[in-house]
Amino acid sequence: MSQPSGPWPLAGIVGARIAGSYPLADSYHRDVLARQLPDLVSTVEPLVASETGLAAATAPEAALIDRAVWVERNLGFVRHIMERHEEVLGTASARATATGALEAGALLGFLGRRVLGQYELVLPTGDESDVIFLVGDNVLHIEREHQFNPTEFRTWIMLHECAHRAQFTGVPWLRAYFLSLVDDLVASSGRDPDRIERVLRRLVAAARRDVPLVDEQGLFGIVASPEQRAQLDRVQALMSLLEGHGHVVMDRIGARILPTQSRMSAILKRRRADPKIALLLRLTGLEMKMRQYEDGKRFVLAVEATAGWSAVDGAWESPETLPTLAEIEHPDRWLDRVA
Repeated sequence: MSQPSGPWPLAGIVGARIAGSYPLADSYHRDVLARQLPDLVSTVEPLVASETGLAAATAPEAALIDRAVWVERNLGFVRHIMERHEEVLGTASARATATGALEAGALLGFLGRRVLGQYELVLPTGDESDVIFLVGDNVLHIEREHQFNPTEFRTWIMLHECAHRAQFTGVPWLRAYFLSLVDDLVASSGRDPDRIERVLRRLVAAARRDVPLVDEQGLFGIVASPEQRAQLDRVQALMSLLEGHGHVVMDRIGARILPTQSRMSAILKRRRADPKIALLLRLTGLEMKMRQYEDGKRFVLAVEATAGWSAVDGAWESPETLPTLAEIEHPDRWLDRVA
């Protein structure tokens, strides 16, 4: 990977500064967690494969990283995507590129303070990856703050990340389809000469109806064209399915093997609903991300209740059988369409 140029190094510094660090991240607790990762993966992966019916030929790599590294790797992927579409996005405005890079760095810095784990689907270079990360600062912080059983909490996180890996490795077309959605969304933002006029119209309309201008899609929703909103709906529908399916799998296995799961689940649910960050979640569009967990989980459980667990597998048959955003809210419509 080439060294970042332009505004990207500064964006990384900003993100790392916002993310900060946790004092115990450099203590022996981190070393214990790092040594535990291979055993966590070897314990959890067969359970997830059995529960989902989605299995990979090889085991994933597992790595422990800090907040700054998490920001750097994800910022690298953002940079890669933007540079792939430079011709469409236009290179005339260095100021706009710099602003976008710094915004991405700041947002990732905020997320870097909260994310516990991640299945890395794509390297910052755009090449395929197969790595599960745990963010040591945040895992250790949450364990200590809430007095979680460390082994149970780490197993629970690994269940969720292994569930996401099972989705992307067990469904052959899913990785390429997901990346195509990202590409389409980024590319379409460069074909939009009417953005300013549209924002003004939405400002006036929101004022007349006395409704919030910023909805759950965040600031992006204000400037998005109808084409981009449709693309964003497809992304949200897919992410709702993946997150909901992952949470059902995680909770179902966890209920069998982790005595303290119900307490961990209740505490982290309250953490996601913290009113102190509600405004920031709405402005950045992360409110949509928070809804994905609950909406997707309700969809998966409703499909299972109506047609059995095997019916959920119908979503993995092809991109055409994925639920739409409307079908996530009304699972019976999806069952009628794909049954």
